[in-house]
Amino acid sequence: QNLSSGETELVEAPAPLVRAGHLVVDTSASLISSGTERMLVDFGKAGMVSKARQQPEKVRQVLEKVKTDGLMTTVDAVRSKLGEPIPLGYCNVGVVADVGRGTDGFSVGDRVVSNGAHADVVCVPKNLCARIPDGVSDEAAAFTVVASIGLQGIRLAEPTLGEAFAVTGVGLIGLLTVQLLRAHGCRVLAIDFDEKKLALARQFGAETCNPAKGEDPVAAGMTFSRGMGMDGVIVTASTKSNDPITQAARMSRKRGRIILVGVTGLELNRADFYEKELSFQVSCSYGPGRYDPAYEQGGQDYPVGFVRWTEQRNFEAVLDMLASGALNVDALVTHRIEFEDAPQAYATLTDDPTALGIMLTYSHDAKARHLSRVALGGAESSIPKSTNSNTTPVVGFLGSGNYASRVLIPAFHKAGATLASVVSAGGVSAVNVGKKYEIAEASTDAGSVLQDSAINTVVIATRHNAHASQVVEALEAGKHVFCEKPLCLTHEELAQIETAKAAAPDVHLMVGFNRRFAPQVVKMKSLLDTVNEPKNFIMTVNAGDIPADHWTQDVAVGGGRIIGEACHFIDLLRFLTGAPISTHHAVALGEHPALAVRSDKASITLTFDDGSVGVINYLANGHKAVPKERLEVFTAGRVLQLDNFRALTGHGWSGFKKMNLWKQDKGTLACVEAFLGGVSGAVPTPIPASEVFEVTRVSIDIQGALA
Repeated sequence: QNLSSGETELVEAPAPLVRAGHLVVDTSASLISSGTERMLVDFGKAGMVSKARQQPEKVRQVLEKVKTDGLMTTVDAVRSKLGEPIPLGYCNVGVVADVGRGTDGFSVGDRVVSNGAHADVVCVPKNLCARIPDGVSDEAAAFTVVASIGLQGIRLAEPTLGEAFAVTGVGLIGLLTVQLLRAHGCRVLAIDFDEKKLALARQFGAETCNPAKGEDPVAAGMTFSRGMGMDGVIVTASTKSNDPITQAARMSRKRGRIILVGVTGLELNRADFYEKELSFQVSCSYGPGRYDPAYEQGGQDYPVGFVRWTEQRNFEAVLDMLASGALNVDALVTHRIEFEDAPQAYATLTDDPTALGIMLTYSHDAKARHLSRVALGGAESSIPKSTNSNTTPVVGFLGSGNYASRVLIPAFHKAGATLASVVSAGGVSAVNVGKKYEIAEASTDAGSVLQDSAINTVVIATRHNAHASQVVEALEAGKHVFCEKPLCLTHEELAQIETAKAAAPDVHLMVGFNRRFAPQVVKMKSLLDTVNEPKNFIMTVNAGDIPADHWTQDVAVGGGRIIGEACHFIDLLRFLTGAPISTHHAVALGEHPALAVRSDKASITLTFDDGSVGVINYLANGHKAVPKERLEVFTAGRVLQLDNFRALTGHGWSGFKKMNLWKQDKGTLACVEAFLGGVSGAVPTPIPASEVFEVTRVSIDIQGALA
């Protein structure tokens, strides 16, 4: 789904490779969620003004970015974000084709349900999968995830036998919620404007109320509850109106429970809730574990004695209900469409208001789906057969995440390099960026890039813990390497890279320290080189908060933010002084209950062999309205001030006062062009390997001292 144009398309992509803690599944059926996915498609088709009205908080973020980074930089960022197609779907059923390490309880050949997308082959974390009982069909099992959304809302409401509950909005999730409440022994009132959906609710044992016919939901609730008020209301509607919550409050008994599963307006009337002491809670998706990286991606389960119902255990509970016949989904399927005709399915979703359960079927051969490489066209005709005597940079990319797809790959494309291949773990993002920037093929196999004799240059933009091994493999394969920072995470890894580089002296190795190539920094360097005195540098980085559970904060995966990002500024000062770092010292904020991470709120002091001193204040506890990067240099009675790579001001410099840019430029394109110039033999390696190793070593030391 393209969020910019609203276009829905079927994309041929390489099959994902299995990862630790994950299963690779050959899909046999998947269910389009009529509520959630219709909202997403409608959002994509909306104009920019409508998109802005739907997401006012995003508009505020955009306006703040305009103030700090400038209009054109912000426009580019917004276009890039909206231009990234996203996979659709989260109700997948299939057969396990491969299992990664740490997936005990699952075997090849198991039928499983998962929250995988609509795709021939999906790779999903084990805690988001559940085995399907033999008596449950693939089609029925495809309702498991959406039913779990309703089930989690019910668990929060804690219904008891005989209680009266209302379900407002009986779409797919609402009708499943009606059945689950009935299975709990509750009396259920279903409220909706669609008489056909209400007829299904009656079929499942509910009484109904149709406001479209003039029926009053509050009066119906009071009558249904025999004048006492509803014990609970579960809102599964999708609307901008505040009415569902207001009506829920007014029909509830004293201390009733209201659970929001869907999406509604939330302008609450305090009096409605105050006098009755009502409980109101928003339900989060499928249950405990949702959005917890340790549970979902890391495979760390919650002890059953403390968290009885997790996402996975909710899946299992729904499957048990399907197996017993207590949950009936046959009547909910309104359309069956072959996966190859998926765009037609989404046209049906938006054009047919009666569409409820749209089932995608996958009848084509499973073995034929497992391609690790897909040709995209792109630069294929210009790729030489061998690079043994060819100095033309032929580039393969490992990684196509946000930075790679929005910044690095566009820079290499603009610089005129021949782009041969792009690799991503899932495959889809590689295809999307590959088509956009004329790359010859997309792949999920990193080895295909390292072993391809036609590729002489490798760009590494994977997660940080993969950098060291990939750099070593590429150097040993005789390929030039551009590694997006950091180079590695430990001294042991650095030693391995140094050994590999020493064995390949003619191969270029560079880290993407782009700041030193920014035009204003180049100007600063030319001015500072005229001064034969030590300099004082004050670098202030308003880094912005990143949660403690984000992968970049994980020392084993991201290395921490000093290694992952502050290395940029260590390199910047190393470049401007032109002298080796002689000593370094760092101190972080002291321990405090409010600080889950302290190492990204630190002051770093560097001294250099020429007597210069630099202080880097790398701070994640500031306000995002303040520009991110500011550098001040004091020397010989003169001052240079660089504000966020937009404005450079000089004080006391003969012939120089300012250098302002109409668009922020942090030097990425110039960095890439300089590297490619080295590969082609036009210039030496832009950053000497000794400086790359020095900056990396200091960054690792500082992160260790702050840990």
